[in-house]
Amino acid sequence: MPHVFSTFLTLLIDGVSYGMMLFLISVGLTITMGVMRVVNLMHSAFAMVGGFITLWLASHVGLNYFAALVLGVAATMLISLVLERTLYQWVYKSNALGQLLMTLGMTFVVTAVVKNIAGPQIQSIVLPSVLTGQITLGALNISVYRLFVLVLSVVVAGVLWLCLEYTTFGARLRAAVDNPRMARCVGINVPAVFAVTFAIGCGLAALGGAVGTQMLPLEPYYGLKYLVLVLIVVAVGGVGSLKGSLYSALLLGVIDTMGRYYIPALGGFIIYLAVLAILLLRPRGLVSRVG
Repeated sequence: MPHVFSTFLTLLIDGVSYGMMLFLISVGLTITMGVMRVVNLMHSAFAMVGGFITLWLASHVGLNYFAALVLGVAATMLISLVLERTLYQWVYKSNALGQLLMTLGMTFVVTAVVKNIAGPQIQSIVLPSVLTGQITLGALNISVYRLFVLVLSVVVAGVLWLCLEYTTFGARLRAAVDNPRMARCVGINVPAVFAVTFAIGCGLAALGGAVGTQMLPLEPYYGLKYLVLVLIVVAVGGVGSLKGSLYSALLLGVIDTMGRYYIPALGGFIIYLAVLAILLLRPRGLVSRVG
């Protein structure tokens, strides 16, 4: 296999795994903004919280990486449930601007708390030996960690799509969003449905934040630093479209990875040029919702 082609394939796999990690983090915001119709700019902060809890469980408690990952996601979901039942009740009652300002303010609070507890330094979770190294296929070298992120993200995306489209809970969620009064009349507990949906979205963000520390390292300003990336994925994909967010994350992940390698002078600026071009051609996103 020619060196140029093997390099391209390696970059493509790295870009796809990076994109799938972005999808994991951003899909929860797609749900809350597009399905629940709540502007939640604190979403990426939940990814940071999940990452730091997983880091603490793995490095200080001494738990196995995968056990720490599961518990970190579960703890973040529990925290999000508490916030959803308390602070977010005011957010729901606000208009879009109020939701934006309140959730952004909460992000600053979480940033300050994390900085005081974990310190200002950049950190990442040490991977277990089973996720280190590379798989060699001829001239092609594939990172085991990147492959793990890719497979995990695909499985999560598939399960999420099946749950929202083909389960009773998914039907209840759509009914609760479209007509909450009628949903209550037929016995659907709308607040409980919203709470569970919100927790699932935050749990997915926590999963992405924890498994993606090798690509997006943890730091106190994580929730603000990577918020733009998350919003870009949602906007380019089409607000409320899970399929659109998947396409957007994959496309932007590949463009960013390829651009940084082939045009290093532009670096991270290429992704913004791509976003500009895509939104000029498709202002409603790659997959716009009807209605």
